[in-house]
Amino acid sequence: MKEIKMNIWDRLIALTILPQEGNLAQLRLVRELAGKLGLSAEEINKYEVTTEKDGTIKWNKDKDEELLIPFHDKEFELMRDQLTELDKKNKLEQKMFSLCEKFMGD
Repeated sequence: MKEIKMNIWDRLIALTILPQEGNLAQLRLVRELAGKLGLSAEEINKYEVTTEKDGTIKWNKDKDEELLIPFHDKEFELMRDQLTELDKKNKLEQKMFSLCEKFMGD
C-alpha cells in the first residue's frame, strides 16, 4: 500500500482519468478509487466547494490541504497505467502534471 499526498485539485483531476470501460476487476477498482478520490459532504462544506452553472468546480483554496490518500498496489498501478497511456498518446495536459509526478515519478 502506498500513501500519496493529494489536494482537491489532484483528486478532481484523478477522477477524470479513471477508465469508463474495462473488465469487471478494473471496474471494481475504479469504483473504489472514485470513493477515495471523491469529496465527502464534510469536505464539500469544509472547503466551501461549489459548482458553477458552466460546470466549473470552485473551492476555498486558502483552506485546501494535502491529505494522505491510501492506494492499494492495484489502485496505484491503475492510476499509473492511465497516466502512462495518456503519455504514450501525447494526451497529457498541463493540469495533470502534479499527478504525473506522484504516480509516474521523474
